[in-house]
Amino acid sequence: METKHFDVLIVGAGLSGVGAAYHLQKDAPGKSYAILEGREAIGGTWDLFRYPGIRSDSDMYTLGYSFRPWTEARAIADGPNILSYVRATAAEAGIDRHIRFNTMVKRAAWSTPDALWSVETEEGPGKTPVRYTCNFLLMCSGYYDYAGGYSPEFAGIETFGGRLVHPQKWPSDLDYAGKKVVVIGSGATAVTIVPEMAKTAASVTMLQRSPTYVVSRPAEDAFANKLREKLPPMLAYQIIRWRNVLFGMFFFNLARKKPEQTKERLVGLVRQHLGPDYDVDTHFTPRYNPWDQRLCLVPDSDLFEAIKGGKATVVTDHIDHITPDGIQLKSGQTLPADVIVSATGLKLQLVGGMKITVDGKPADLSQSMSYKGMMFSDVPNLASVFGYTNASWTLKADLTSEYICRLLNHMDRKGYAECTPRKHEAVGTAPWMDFSSGYVTRAMAEFPKQGDKKPWKLYQNYALDLMTLKYGKVEDGVMEFTKRGAKAAAAPVKDLIAAE
Repeated sequence: METKHFDVLIVGAGLSGVGAAYHLQKDAPGKSYAILEGREAIGGTWDLFRYPGIRSDSDMYTLGYSFRPWTEARAIADGPNILSYVRATAAEAGIDRHIRFNTMVKRAAWSTPDALWSVETEEGPGKTPVRYTCNFLLMCSGYYDYAGGYSPEFAGIETFGGRLVHPQKWPSDLDYAGKKVVVIGSGATAVTIVPEMAKTAASVTMLQRSPTYVVSRPAEDAFANKLREKLPPMLAYQIIRWRNVLFGMFFFNLARKKPEQTKERLVGLVRQHLGPDYDVDTHFTPRYNPWDQRLCLVPDSDLFEAIKGGKATVVTDHIDHITPDGIQLKSGQTLPADVIVSATGLKLQLVGGMKITVDGKPADLSQSMSYKGMMFSDVPNLASVFGYTNASWTLKADLTSEYICRLLNHMDRKGYAECTPRKHEAVGTAPWMDFSSGYVTRAMAEFPKQGDKKPWKLYQNYALDLMTLKYGKVEDGVMEFTKRGAKAAAAPVKDLIAAE
């Protein structure tokens, strides 16, 4: 089997992978790298999802890269515009020339004597095995399974005479114009799909078991658009970016400190949108506190406008079973449907499902502890980009990539070949994500833990992470550094390969 070597391998050519490559080229320009992308296109999430109305649920001044201003009028952008932004970034920086498409990473084996990862892939339609080696492995493969989303087992689903679709695999031939549609779910995907499908469908019903916090924001940021007319693009971008970051941090902390007052305000805003006669208590008043789950953002009140205009309805109930022509609810109500959209969530997946061994021993990441939200205890020279749950993904992705460049440059200066987070003292544990959403609770047993103190604790705080990751010490007493050849007990790469 042919083996190709790079200093750094990036897995995933989506928003995170392209950003990581940019930072690597800028801050560690001497490093050779390649991006391994399992699909045939740049874009990740923004290329995979094709459902109606696909858009961001964060403003583009924070979801955009720190190094490339967002210059479109709409701050809440649709999927095609975000995809164009990512692809233009890759093309302008020459990153697209480093991407190996249709390359699915299957396994990675670390050898301490060689200080190398051996990464096995399957390439092309014939799944040709190709091996890569690298000194550092950077996972930018997101946090969910691209193979398919989560769909509960609904009784009687096999009897349904219409179309059942999941947003993650939206069929290109689905014509819902003039049809009766039921969208099962109340999360970000559901509140996006409902008003878009309502434009042409005969009726659209959002069927939810329980309500979610829904907040409206203008699709265009008037202040940002005016500021961009007066200031250079990057200066205007950074001002708006920091304004949005600080507001987001303020609101999150307020929600944690004063949950009842925050809940009352959020629900009150919905009442203003829908009027005094709408049953907001039933359909838009969650049982949990704000930010126990992610808030749903709707631009220009589109969901509320669809409801007020009679084009969309919300039903809060439980499914008893699926019938040939719709859904029978436990309350006894029947929802007729030609199309059922199961917007029931994602399947979370760590490091793209890749199997990892360290010196011949399987590495169970669910038993590890997350270091600075990016590396794993006792796993050398591997990092995984994971964004914020209470803010834009890219804020943390940018910081992570910048930190990895700092780490690589520090290792070069000191002559280190290996860096491994080690727990030298007892640390209290907690779930990696402090979220009550179903898609999170279903998967947390398979994810690493976080600790109760630095550098093992996830603070979900951009300002604090900025100080820690950009300016904090690389040698913090937890990261263990080793020079090449300092450890020789483990099998070298050639022996690991022969044993597989």
